[in-house]
Amino acid sequence: RAETRRVGRSRVCGRCWRSVRYLSSPPCGRVRASQATEAEAEAVEESEGFDFSRSQGRSFLPLAKVVDQEAIKTALLLGAVDTEVGGVAISGRRGTCKSVMARGLHDLIPPIEVVEGSWTNADPSKPEEWEEDLVERVEAEGGVSAVKTSVRKAPFIQVPLGITEDRLVGTVDMEKSIETGKTVFQPGLLAEAHRGILYVDEINLLDEGIANLLLSVLSDGVNVVEREGISISHPCRPLLIATYNPEEGPIRQHLLDRIAMTLSSDVPLTLEDRVDVVEIATRFADFSADVIKETDEETEQARTQVILAREYLKEVQIGEKQVKYLVDEAVRGQVQGQRAELFAIRVAKAHCALNGRDRVEEEDLRKAVQLAIIPRATVLDNQPPQEEQPPPPPQLAI
Repeated sequence: RAETRRVGRSRVCGRCWRSVRYLSSPPCGRVRASQATEAEAEAVEESEGFDFSRSQGRSFLPLAKVVDQEAIKTALLLGAVDTEVGGVAISGRRGTCKSVMARGLHDLIPPIEVVEGSWTNADPSKPEEWEEDLVERVEAEGGVSAVKTSVRKAPFIQVPLGITEDRLVGTVDMEKSIETGKTVFQPGLLAEAHRGILYVDEINLLDEGIANLLLSVLSDGVNVVEREGISISHPCRPLLIATYNPEEGPIRQHLLDRIAMTLSSDVPLTLEDRVDVVEIATRFADFSADVIKETDEETEQARTQVILAREYLKEVQIGEKQVKYLVDEAVRGQVQGQRAELFAIRVAKAHCALNGRDRVEEEDLRKAVQLAIIPRATVLDNQPPQEEQPPPPPQLAI
């Protein structure tokens, strides 16, 4: 099998770094976006949500340029391998690189093939999931065998804090309905995010009803819209990435319980790291294209690793004793409910696939405990010493 490598540790950190947006730069790479353009872009994001995959010339710090956040980078890569793993939540104070890492992952998501004319990024290989009007159009044009497809960048949709339920799940397009004389559905952000990334910044400040609805739809994998005159359902399986600052308000625990991996970006930095932050932040402000180019090889390697891992994931096996080990760890941590074990199994299998294997091993189980079980544990101080803890079961016997 092809050799796989992790995203390497680069001497740059985003602790005090927020992403800086620019217009397409000429060769010198020094032209900054005007304040008017920046304000306009921010206004669109706040009012309607924003699809970063369609942005023109907006640069974001590559994920490989972030250090001292290895656990979070690993969690994001696992989410890229298995978008149904359950999502990633990142907590941290201001300027700790939360949004930078979320947006940096987008470059590692492989392009997707979609059926042309689909408003849910329909997968050509899964006609049973196509929206009803797409099925009717395809049949009228010659059937599935004649369907036209295109390859595009996976969507990256940001959910604004003030979003309404209609904008999130979809509603009736009144203008087109009046023009056509029949009910026309207007897709929401959930339809646009399917097969991509759905990003929620400051999820702790999101309306409680909207947050519950969002996580409920993502858990089911299907968005059902019931409005006067319409009843529509469509698949909705994006990777959820949520960030929040605990200093700005507490997050409801039942929301965190429904997200697979919850990690903190508040990590101590050495003097050397802080100097590197200043240096790279300054360079990225003036020469963003050069900084991005420096990580092209690492980014391409990570993207290839994700593509291969998605194939390995289809064949990954986990043994009964290994599942029992994860359950025992959840019980030892007095984790409430059973979501921890269920998420941990998917995390272990995704980690196994990311490392180019098809059988879960000890390393995968330990990583699953670290990312999915320990953050939910209510008791951590009565654990036996490391040397007394039973080791994870070995890989599944052939």
